[in-house]
Amino acid sequence: MTTPAPMTTPVPIVLAGARGHGSWHLKNIRRLQDKGLVRLAGICELTPLTEEELDTFATAGQLPEQSADFGALLDSTGAAIAVICTPIHTHTDLALIAAGKGVHLLLEKPPAPSYAEFRRMADGVAAAGVVCQIGFQSLGSGAVPAIRELVAEGAIGEVTGIGAAGAWARAEEYYRRAPWAGRRTLNGADVVDGALTNPLAHAVATALALDGATRAEDITAIEAELLRANAIESDDTSCVRVTTAAGRRVTVAATLCAERPDEPYVLVHGTSGRITFWYKQDRVLLQRSGRGPEETEYGRTDLLENLVEHLEGRAELLVAPESTGAFMRVVEAIRQAPDPVALAEDDWYLLPEENRRVVRGIDALVRAAADTLSLYSELGAPWALPNEVST
Repeated sequence: MTTPAPMTTPVPIVLAGARGHGSWHLKNIRRLQDKGLVRLAGICELTPLTEEELDTFATAGQLPEQSADFGALLDSTGAAIAVICTPIHTHTDLALIAAGKGVHLLLEKPPAPSYAEFRRMADGVAAAGVVCQIGFQSLGSGAVPAIRELVAEGAIGEVTGIGAAGAWARAEEYYRRAPWAGRRTLNGADVVDGALTNPLAHAVATALALDGATRAEDITAIEAELLRANAIESDDTSCVRVTTAAGRRVTVAATLCAERPDEPYVLVHGTSGRITFWYKQDRVLLQRSGRGPEETEYGRTDLLENLVEHLEGRAELLVAPESTGAFMRVVEAIRQAPDPVALAEDDWYLLPEENRRVVRGIDALVRAAADTLSLYSELGAPWALPNEVST
């Protein structure tokens, strides 16, 4: 990639997708605008935001420009960066529109719904010579390099594997929030909106990053078990085990049907201890032989701020597309796997006050999978079928 020309701050930004999760990006852009780093020049939305929604962005009485035409908006605003927070299956085309105009990118995770689309995006961005940051915010945590350093120092002996656990809850309305929610495909296009590929994608990407297996070629085998309690196409309860080129195992277990939702975490197993990383909290617990537990909280670098600083020549980019290649291999294995198995009605129950489905005993299974690096079927879950293997 060619070295980008230095930016002049505040950097003009266009946000594609300002509702739903995009509202978080809107607030973050406001924070960075207050610091003088960026300026919200435009918003691409099918339904424009109201003046009330945008009043804090008015500059000299002028609101950011709005348009449903992404390419035209990039042209008219002179944007230097585009933040793309749109449905998964639109990521590649929008990223390539921006790249073709020389606009740098913050692209939400997952970067694409298939490995082919990921390669089309990554190769197109590289050919255009623009910088692309993938929005795995957990990889901006100061805990990630700190854990890598602990491992390198031998704090927990030799690493024997990495587990991750995510027990979250989503009401049935979650799957009705958008036409693509909970879908594997939509109008013939891949979407792959499952527990491991979207809401708990950070657990997968962070576990792989702590193992050092970030590139596509770092993966040698993938085993997946995909299930669903909800009336959706995709999985809401799933686990995956990745074998890396170094011969280690990375197992991630996830559900959106938890009995008691809790903070997701990644667990690094060693021969003389272990490290637990609650990645949403940037909190790390070190447990090792012969010493008391040590807990530390770390700071976090915002990925949009990091992108701006990188373009100004003041920082290394944290999450380049190639560093998510291993994660995209997992997405591809899930995409190619048979449709998720529908759990029998006896295996789940409805929590009426929250209007959500709960899988019986799932919290313990998720924890056990991270603890033992086992799949649900190996833990004796009565509803788990033999795993699908992708190599």
